[in-house]
This record gives sequence, structure tokens and C-alpha cells, in this order.
Amino acid sequence: MSICPNCNHSNPSGATQCEACFTPLPATANCPSCGANVQLDATFCGQCGTSLKSAAKQSAAVASPSAESALPPTIIAVPGGSASQVAVAPDPFAVEPIPEPSFAASTPMPVVEPIASEPFAAPAAFSEPEAAQAVTAPILGASSTQLQQQGFQLTHIQSGTVIDIPGNVNVLHMGKPNDQIPPDIDVSGFPCAEVVSRIHADLRIEGDSVYVEDTGSSNGTYVNHNVLPKGNRHLLRVGDRISLGKGDLVTFLFHAAG
Repeated sequence: MSICPNCNHSNPSGATQCEACFTPLPATANCPSCGANVQLDATFCGQCGTSLKSAAKQSAAVASPSAESALPPTIIAVPGGSASQVAVAPDPFAVEPIPEPSFAASTPMPVVEPIASEPFAAPAAFSEPEAAQAVTAPILGASSTQLQQQGFQLTHIQSGTVIDIPGNVNVLHMGKPNDQIPPDIDVSGFPCAEVVSRIHADLRIEGDSVYVEDTGSSNGTYVNHNVLPKGNRHLLRVGDRISLGKGDLVTFLFHAAG
């Protein structure tokens, strides 16, 4: 799983860009301890808690010879015998003692008078238009209970046809009749349906979230006029435009039901 650095959205492993805001995702690697997928600039593994920096230092230490083994031997004279050759390495952790500072006679600290502060004033409440907007704004995920009750719909912009998105299914296939995957949303009767592939795109419902994913169509799937790469999902928000094929000829508006 890759976390988007722009909107903190959790993306599937292997995704190249955020499915919510299209921001390019950072490169990832596997944790040397548990094999979980983590970002290259991560300090700790989010799965097992292993320190990735310590693991990198240990790998570097094994790959390169230690400073102690590379030191030249020191000649020590032994009384009554020949000189012996002994390797003596300095202690790399030896620290020279820091002399304790000498303090003069303690000086009394100056007395600081407290600063008078104004009494706390509670912020003013929303004005009536702002309060209405804060309550009724259809932001996906902001009020799961309200949105789950009213559900979502797709409106075909070219014909005005309204299609309900049921909440009791996991996947809705969009396309035209075929021998492999029959479409749940059949667009063959809409104008300009020739730009739509038989197996074109999927709508995936996960709790209160609805995603759109291109399934390898010939003319592509577009969200708000931005092409959706194959294998990447996009988290739909109320007001998003979904175009099946180029030219914005078969377009749906994602909105709350009602």
C-alpha cells in the first residue's frame, strides 16, 4: 500500500499515481525484516516496526571492512625477549571528559510581571448561509450515515438518463453486451456508443466509497477530462464527470441520489 504525499490517500501496491488526486506516488521497496512494501525514504517499517536506517547501516558495515581491522600493527618491546608485533586499535568510543564549568555566585533571577490578557471570546457561530452549506455539502466520506441513506446515481449527460448505483453490490461493469462479462450498466443504447468498449470500466463500491477503474478499454476512461491509467482506481466525489472514450461523447455525472 502506498500513501499519497499530497492527500494521504491509501493506494493499492504498485500504483504509479494517486487514485484520488493523480499525484505521482513515491518509490517503494520491501522491508528487509518482514517483506512489507515501504517507501524508500521511510525510517521505520509500518508493518513490523523495524528501523530501516539501522538495517541499512548494518548492511553497509558488512559490505565494507571495519576501521579497526584496517589499522597498522603497533610494535611493543617485551623485556628480555624480542619485540612482538601486536595490533592495537584506538577505542572509537573514547570521549574526552568535559571540564565542569565554574559558576560564580548565583544571581537572583529578575521577577517578571504577568502579562494581562483579554478574556477568551468564543468564536462566532456560522451565519445562516454558511451553516446550511456546512450541513448540506455532499462531500464523500464526510457524513457516511447521511450519504449511505440517500445513495448515489449516475446521470447520462447527453440523454438525461439516471442510473441508480445499488449499495448491496461490490462491482458494476460498464460497457456493451459481450460473451465474457455482461455489463451491469449497458451503454449500447446511448448515442455515440461506438466509442465505448464492450468491457470498458468498472465501478467498485467499498462501504461509503465508490471508485472507477478502466479495465483496458480501447479509447480510455476519463475523469474530469483527465485520462485514468489502466490499473489505477479513482475515488469518485460528488460532481465528478466520467467519460467513456475520447471526445466526451458518452459522459456520466456522479451525484447523490434524490
